[in-house]
Amino acid sequence: MGGVVASVAATLLVVLGVASVATAQLETCNGDLPPVLAANYSGLACQPVWNNFVLRYHQDKNNVLRIVLSTMYSTGWVGMGFSRVGLMIGSSSMVGWIGKKGLPHIRQFALRGKRSSKVVVDRGFLVSNDHDHTVVVQQAKIYLAFQLRFSCRLTHQHIIMAFGNSIPVKNKLTRHQDKTSFTFDFTTGRASVDGSFPYGLRRAHGALNVFAWGVLMPISAILARYFRRMDPLWFYLHVGVQFVGFIIGLAGVVAGVALYNKIQTDTKTGG
Repeated sequence: MGGVVASVAATLLVVLGVASVATAQLETCNGDLPPVLAANYSGLACQPVWNNFVLRYHQDKNNVLRIVLSTMYSTGWVGMGFSRVGLMIGSSSMVGWIGKKGLPHIRQFALRGKRSSKVVVDRGFLVSNDHDHTVVVQQAKIYLAFQLRFSCRLTHQHIIMAFGNSIPVKNKLTRHQDKTSFTFDFTTGRASVDGSFPYGLRRAHGALNVFAWGVLMPISAILARYFRRMDPLWFYLHVGVQFVGFIIGLAGVVAGVALYNKIQTDTKTGG
């Protein structure tokens, strides 16, 4: 009898736990925006996208995209980037933070490289009106509210989200603490992991080079060194494996050049 009671109690605890998690997720989107944002950013669609990041958005007939990005906040900076091909380099980001004096800041940054000097404030390909940008902190949450105008209606868009724990000084961003990238469909509200070009090209470049130079070429050398007694079979195997390794390695080099050119092109057109 005691075992049955314990099982029932455990089941109830699991059910309550699941219910509480579901309720918490619902509250993430059902919670009210800060009053200062309610006038210009009400009626937005809402979607949790990553960790405790929540994306609220609406795109009107003039291709103006209203966005409110919210997440838990204590200090540092929070950013949302738009990328043409899915890479951080070449993207443009809206970044918000609360300064050391308690003043809110939100600026656009062009990410032209990995070094801090390559992250340039007030540059990028995003078209916006600075007067429409707002940063609010309420109940340990930060809200980045901004409006962007695009030349055509956004559908599938490469998005990058990141945050850092250090407050920017003189508009210089420190290295991010964590980041993610995904493709967001602004028509359906669905997010999917970026697995398309150039990520597939980058994986192909690495896999081809590892297989060619790290597997086939060592096998070719082993054949030439230890299987000479199997004359002339060792020679044909040695040449054959080496030839295949060379072709696959060359394909890896071509993929690397294509990836480099794509990154450079995206960087140059990133504003």
